[in-house]
Amino acid sequence: MKYSSTHRGNPAGNPIANALVVIVGALAIGVSIVLGFFAFVVLAGIVLVLGSIIAIRVWWFNRQLRKQGGAEPTAQNPSPGGVIEGEYHVVKGDKNS
Repeated sequence: MKYSSTHRGNPAGNPIANALVVIVGALAIGVSIVLGFFAFVVLAGIVLVLGSIIAIRVWWFNRQLRKQGGAEPTAQNPSPGGVIEGEYHVVKGDKNS
């Protein structure tokens, strides 16, 4: 009979060895799952902290830009959105025509 390279062979004839292989394999899988979960929690925590730092920095930078540009709402300037208040006079007709 010809054996291919994918043939793993017969399991050990010793039932104690077979049980130990199953137990060690289950423990290895369990430890991998637990370590993977904690690695994910640590990585998610790092991403959240860095995201918070960047968000606060961007907010602070925009706040400083508004202060420098004079766009902060005040009692004298309640709507700093490009609204210009003032008086105007309507001129009738064009002087050149």
